[in-house]
This record gives sequence, C-alpha cells and structure tokens, in this order.
Amino acid sequence: MKLVCSQSSLSTHLSLVNRAVSSRPSHPVLANVLLVADEATQQVSLSAFDMSLGIQTSFPARVEEGGKLTLPAKLLSDIVTRLPDGDILLDEGSEQETNYLTTLTCASGRYQVRGMGAEEFPELPQIEDGEAVDLSVDALSKGLQGTLFAASSDETKQVLTGLHLIIQADGLEFAATDGHRLSVVQTAEEEESPAKKDADSSGLSVTIPARALQELAKMLDRQAETKIQVQFDETQAVFQWPDHRLTSRLLDGQYPNYQQLVPRQFVRQLTVERRLFLSALERIAVLADQKNNIVKLSLNSTDQELTLSVDAQDVGSGREVFPAQITGEDLDIAFNVKYLMDGLKVLNTAEVQIQMNTATSPAVMSPVGGMKMTYLVMPVQIRS
Repeated sequence: MKLVCSQSSLSTHLSLVNRAVSSRPSHPVLANVLLVADEATQQVSLSAFDMSLGIQTSFPARVEEGGKLTLPAKLLSDIVTRLPDGDILLDEGSEQETNYLTTLTCASGRYQVRGMGAEEFPELPQIEDGEAVDLSVDALSKGLQGTLFAASSDETKQVLTGLHLIIQADGLEFAATDGHRLSVVQTAEEEESPAKKDADSSGLSVTIPARALQELAKMLDRQAETKIQVQFDETQAVFQWPDHRLTSRLLDGQYPNYQQLVPRQFVRQLTVERRLFLSALERIAVLADQKNNIVKLSLNSTDQELTLSVDAQDVGSGREVFPAQITGEDLDIAFNVKYLMDGLKVLNTAEVQIQMNTATSPAVMSPVGGMKMTYLVMPVQIRS
C-alpha cells in the first residue's frame, strides 16, 4: 500500500472512526483501525468495530498502490493530529514484507508504526434481506436530539440504555427513558418512499443502543445530505450515506409501553418563558447540587407566579420568583433539578408548558409550538 493524502483529511476521518474503537478489546486487532486503499477509485476507507458499534468512512487520496492493513488506532491518531498541515505519504513497504511496518512521511519528518494483517479484522455487518428505508436527516437529527439525553446510562437496565424508534406511515417516533423520566418526539416525513411504505406495513420498530445513536448524531451534524438509508434485520441496524456507514447491534427485550405512563388529563397547567425558567434553575442548581439535587416548585395561581426554592441544610438556601401563566389550584411539587434543565435545553421554543395533577404524579413538559415532543418527569416526594 502506498498513498498520499492531506493531514487534515486523515486526521478528521481517524477521529470519526476512533469512536468505534474498543477501549477494552477482546482481541488485539480490535484496537486497530482498518485502512483500505483502492487504486481504481482513488479512495481510502477507514473502519473501526468493537463488535457492537462499527463506523466506516472514506475520502479521496492519491493511491499509488492499493492494499489493506490495520494500524493501532490511538497511536496513529496521536501522531497524525500532531503532524503539520500538508501532504502525508503513507507507505506499507513491499508485499514480501510481513511485519506490517508502515511509514508516514511529512514535510517535517518520518514516523513508523507497526500494524497487523487486515485478514484478522472482522467485517462490519452487512444486511442482505432486512427492511430498508430512506429517512430525512433533519427529522432524524431532531428526534435524536430530543430523546437521547433521557436514555439510561446504567448497563444493568439493558433495554433502557437504548432509544426506541418506530417508523410510521406519517413519520418517525423516538422514545427514551431511564425509569425516572421519559422523552418522546414525533417527526413528520416530508415524503414517502416505496421502501418506507413497505416497512410501515409491517410495523417497523427497533431499539438501538443510545451510544451508537450519539455517534450517528455527531456524524449527521457534519454532512450536507438530506436523506440517509437505514436497514434493519433482527439483530442489526445499518445507517449509510455517501462515504459514511454506521452499524449497530439492536438491543434484545421488550421496550416498555411508555404511552401508558403519560396521563390523559391534567388539572393544573403552567406556561413559562423557557430561557427565564432555565436561567433560574441553573442559578438555583448551584445550591441544589450541594445537597440532593432537589428543587421545589411552588405554583401561585392568584399572583400568577412560580417560585423555585432550595433548602440545603448546613449549606444555605435559595429562592427565585418569576411570572408564569398558571391554571388550576396552587401546588408545591419537587423535581430533580438536572432532569428539568435537561428537558428545557432541548425544548427550543420561546415558551414551555408543564402539565401536572398532584405532587406525586408525573408532570409533562412540552414546547409551545415547534416540534411535537412530550417530556415526562417523575416528581420527588417532599418530606414535611
């Protein structure tokens, strides 16, 4: 293998695939990135795979001799990111040599890295007969942004560490919950493809690890495509668009029937300016963090005011009062302050609405206008 590429291209694409490199590889080759140079297309492809998440990306280069090999992902990236701007010559040496010693030459110097054979690197999953749909990048990005934060990070909760995606005739539904809160986003598809109609008829729904979708969200932010193709079978999901591919295993198990958790009727409603509410919570969270992360909301329907308060024993207390539109009787209710702030950060409208019944029943936060999102938060019991 012998090729010339720019330092910026190699560095950018290495940082992309490195997210799928295992931190504790079960086999040494999984700590490597696979390089494939194609003389016919003058393209270099990079792949990383931790046996759950796989990322593949490609970029143009001047390929003088095609070939494939694997190199240590972290070491290669650490070297390349520190090289000066300009061209890099990457040369594996003669085919007779089997030590996989690869030389990187740039304007300022020369480095050698020892790799491993490409034949030991596992192939990224391919889906031959599964469902295939074209999805809007904009709808996918909005759905991921509005739900991923609510997925559980506790690996013992298994299926809750994923995001549940339902592909419907009129759009997509995303859901994530960690058992204390639930976020559901529905996005409309602008147009229906024949493949999507076929998928809809079979009621397509999958649960994908949040970690894989977090990487997908970052990748989607950096490209200009309007549609990407998604394929599913019983165990895998594959997202692909020009020069990029992400594969992920699917999570086993039945995802909770989250629609049953959302109350159908509410007796209290609060409408408040989002930025005002978020800023007040961020200030009062400084004290809440000192104790138990709990903030109390007091609704005053007579004065049309919302009071936030924290009493961190032996540390201090805080109180903020600001106007709000309140219907229903007065109420004192408490929440984990982080859960409220997380929701307000993704509800990117000028005003938000919070609907409640009692101090111990779920509250539902939603945007006033904007995307169709439901954010349910369980309150914390206030000890008198």
